[in-house]
Amino acid sequence: MKRAIPVVVLSIAGLVPVWLYQPSAGSSTVQATAPAPSSTSSGSAGSSGGNVVTSSTITTEKGPVQLQVTFDGTKITAVKMLQQPDHPQTEAAVPKLVAETLQAQSADIDTVSGATITSEGYKESLQAAIDAKG
Repeated sequence: MKRAIPVVVLSIAGLVPVWLYQPSAGSSTVQATAPAPSSTSSGSAGSSGGNVVTSSTITTEKGPVQLQVTFDGTKITAVKMLQQPDHPQTEAAVPKLVAETLQAQSADIDTVSGATITSEGYKESLQAAIDAKG
């Protein structure tokens, strides 16, 4: 019994840094952007390209998420985060989410590990923008 208390205390003391650890965004940051359309129009409603939709703001536990999605016809050509939670994991997840969106051309994308809440808010906001474009 005399050894049990120090073992428990030292075990907890050893786990505290693990619980408090926040991984950094990493040394290499990749910005995922879509190539700009070859002919840029003024964005008028009558033109077929460059339709920009701003989604509604999705409130998550970590903070608000709002997107601006650019469409060329039905194709998603760019996604810009207008509002995002101020967190290192979110900042690292955004380029991955945007890249997956441009590849999948839908809101049916994978959740980024470590930024689950933001990923879910992103997908909900993206789907709202796609529905608004509808």
